[in-house]
This record gives sequence, C-alpha cells and structure tokens, in this order.
Amino acid sequence: MGDLLIRHDLAELRDTAVLATSELVAAAYRFTPDREMLLRVHWQFDALRIVLYDHPCHGTPEKSEACREQRSAGMWLLAAAVDAHGGDWGLAPALTASGDTKAWALLHP
Repeated sequence: MGDLLIRHDLAELRDTAVLATSELVAAAYRFTPDREMLLRVHWQFDALRIVLYDHPCHGTPEKSEACREQRSAGMWLLAAAVDAHGGDWGLAPALTASGDTKAWALLHP
C-alpha cells in the first residue's frame, strides 16, 4: 500500500495508513480468526478511507456494545496514530446484507 500512496502523491499518509491498516486487520483477526474479512482502501472527499468488514453483528445491543468496547480498548495505537494526523476512526455495524461489523480509519493529507 505504501508504494501505491506514493504513486498517487499521498506519501505523507504512507506510514499512518500502513499502521492503521495493520491495526484494523490485527484486531479483526483477533476477534474472528476463522472468518474472511474485506479490506477497502479508497480516496474520497479529500481523505483516505480505510474500511475493514469482519464478523457478523451480535444478537443483542448489549453484546454489540461489549464487543465494541473490548475492540476499542485494544486499538489505542490506531487511535493515537490517526489522531496525531487529524483523522478519525471507529467501529460500527455495517449496513450490509450479512450484517458485518465495520472498523474504519479516515486520514487527511
């Protein structure tokens, strides 16, 4: 991904984007090692958007919130890196037919 960002004149985002991607993938694997995940990286509205879809949502709002809190607590490095570059990140239910969970990072140049 680093070389691709350089080719598109986004070299200043390279290190943070690579770190954010690795943190999102590592967290998804930690919680759902036996499931496929989908990683999407795209440039839209003057920001690099890194989105990872992984495990299905939980059956109750309480279980979903407990999962979100546990995952968020483990993403302190992602939070620090993205925040240091004026970006944002989060976890949310994905609006997909499979009901996956969406973790994302948004980076500005």
